[in-house]
Amino acid sequence: MTPTISTEIRNDRYGNLLAEYQPRIIKTEEENDRFLAIVEDLMHRSLLSPEEDALLDLLVKLIEDFETEHYHLDVSTPRSRLLHLMEARDLEANALIPLLGDRTHLLLSGESELSLEDAIVLAPFFHVKPELFLS
Repeated sequence: MTPTISTEIRNDRYGNLLAEYQPRIIKTEEENDRFLAIVEDLMHRSLLSPEEDALLDLLVKLIEDFETEHYHLDVSTPRSRLLHLMEARDLEANALIPLLGDRTHLLLSGESELSLEDAIVLAPFFHVKPELFLS
């Protein structure tokens, strides 16, 4: 029998995480930096509990909302967003080869554009929505 990991969120565990990290609408750069650090820590863990995954989703949404309001992300490109996420996670190009295959270097150099299929593959890896990688 293969062990499975439950995807059901336990309210007591999730409540403890919410009490510990106290996520809320981000209003300052300092709050944004604090939540970015938490997101980075969660993303570097090899396996998240369902409660940690839910917290990660919430924090990413709060950060996206803040940055959309305060930064002009519309001037960025899907490629620049991908490069930014890679830099934030200290990833080299070869880390994406299992996801994007032989096209990895073409995509990162700008010689090829990210497709919908690429966006769908990259989104769960970076814990973002696929739309982030589309124009």
